[in-house]
Amino acid sequence: MDFLHILGYFGALIIGLVMGLIGGGGSILSVPIFVYLFAFNPIIATSYSLFMVGVSSSFGAFKNYRKNNINFKMAFLFAIPAFIVIYLTRRYFLPEVPDQLFSIGTFNVTKGSAIMLLFAVVMLYSATVMLKRSTEIVVNNNRASYNIPKIVFQAAVIGFFTGLIGAGGGFVIVPALILLGNLTMKQAVGTSLFIISINSLIGFTGDFGHLNIDWLFLLSFTAIAVVGILIGTSLANKVEGAKLKKGFGWFVLVMAIFILVKELVF
Repeated sequence: MDFLHILGYFGALIIGLVMGLIGGGGSILSVPIFVYLFAFNPIIATSYSLFMVGVSSSFGAFKNYRKNNINFKMAFLFAIPAFIVIYLTRRYFLPEVPDQLFSIGTFNVTKGSAIMLLFAVVMLYSATVMLKRSTEIVVNNNRASYNIPKIVFQAAVIGFFTGLIGAGGGFVIVPALILLGNLTMKQAVGTSLFIISINSLIGFTGDFGHLNIDWLFLLSFTAIAVVGILIGTSLANKVEGAKLKKGFGWFVLVMAIFILVKELVF
């Protein structure tokens, strides 16, 4: 096992820790790790990311369920349109996208490079959200009902991008649950993990028959991430979330710039 692979497995532990602490972010790291440290092509990387994030999130969701931090009504309202779109994207849309998209001079845009570029854009957006000065989201506790149309629409949009890039969308789901679903931060984190677990695992099934899965590698990587998420959920009440979120935001920003430079320049 070379140094890059060792670093990749250590990254699996970090992925779990981040997901357990702040309810998302694991998939922001998993795809670059699979692509740049383990040398998988982006299509395989997004598939592996869905499985790993789905399984590890389910363990985190179970721990939050025991703490009564999951709002199941909101979870299914958000998850159902999302996982339908994710499955359709992985099963029917992504396999039909040609490997060679277009060329600009000597620069060729392939399906794989387009996915990584889109992933970098999502990372930039996530970093922007995490680096905002306001760390608290004001919740209107007098609101009588959920904003169902907006929830369904946002879930479908997140589902499409999750299907394309293998990212669970936790950093988008958590604010949406707070602002549109009127949940507390703890409920939003727990409910987000539950939603991500459903979305990711169902999305992964859309790859059956299209991709060859290295189950030994995938299960070992996922097991390490599960250990990380169990540690993260245990530490969630002991670590100041705002500082962690800001620090991770800077890291994600650097990673996004790295991916853009690597895909566009090298």
